[in-house]
Amino acid sequence: MRCLLALTAAFALSACTTPAPAPTQATAATAADIAECPADASGMDGWDTAAPPRRVYGNTWYVGTCGISALLVTSDQGHVLVDAGTAKAAPLVEASIRALGFRLEDIKYILNSHDHHDHAGGLAQLQADSGAIVLAGADSVATLLRGASDASDPQYHTTASFPPVARVQAVADGQTISVGPLRITAHATPGHTAGGTSWSWSSCQDGQCRHIVYADSVSAISDDHYRYSDESAHPGTVAAFRRSLDTLDGLDCDILISTHPVASQLWARLGNPPSAALIQPDACHVYAANGRKGLQARLQQEQNEAQP
Repeated sequence: MRCLLALTAAFALSACTTPAPAPTQATAATAADIAECPADASGMDGWDTAAPPRRVYGNTWYVGTCGISALLVTSDQGHVLVDAGTAKAAPLVEASIRALGFRLEDIKYILNSHDHHDHAGGLAQLQADSGAIVLAGADSVATLLRGASDASDPQYHTTASFPPVARVQAVADGQTISVGPLRITAHATPGHTAGGTSWSWSSCQDGQCRHIVYADSVSAISDDHYRYSDESAHPGTVAAFRRSLDTLDGLDCDILISTHPVASQLWARLGNPPSAALIQPDACHVYAANGRKGLQARLQQEQNEAQP
């Protein structure tokens, strides 16, 4: 029986879940055979390169690749997968989940950040192999169903298509997804795409519960045709983008994980050994501030290009 979607904006530490089992010795050996991801890689590197699966904190596990994040949030009553990487990386995500000792069939929901092929390309395979329902922002649903974006996407002329997803349900801003003891809240963060969605939850370890934020991309990039500042073509887009950055800035955020690991220095924080702290309470503030700088630089560029 599918778990119900609870419509609530609550985000409480009381939602901490039973700690998931640690990987077996055989699993640890398998993971050790995969090279560590370089902390100084660019955002375009390693999209389809296997990353060692590992615990992030408590019942939150990294199962993505070196260049594209995917997280598994686990409980004894079912799991939630956040993003699925590219179509080519889907088997790597599945292998990482199995290597950690979890079953694909126990995934109840797959949550999407935004509808580009590097984060949504693997959804169809992960859904087919797990039987999970895919959840996404309302403005992403049509794109996911057909596997291709439309002109509302800033990268419409440059982004690639991907396998269409069979079953997709829309989530609202502030809606909380429930699977047993798991409580994961959706935050509408449009800008990079119209349906962009960030996710937050709480994980506990050694008696300490931490707020985890999976932040959607905040880069203001596009093809050669799209202009963020063109209010006639894209009314309200810039204002919505700024609200998204304010939303991320205002979240309780002990551990930030971004859709591209490099954007939140994840490999420096999860490295063996780590070279930066995993828990950084100001990380969402810094991430949002960098997004504001990028958006302002893009708007200035568009203004300069418009001048005779």
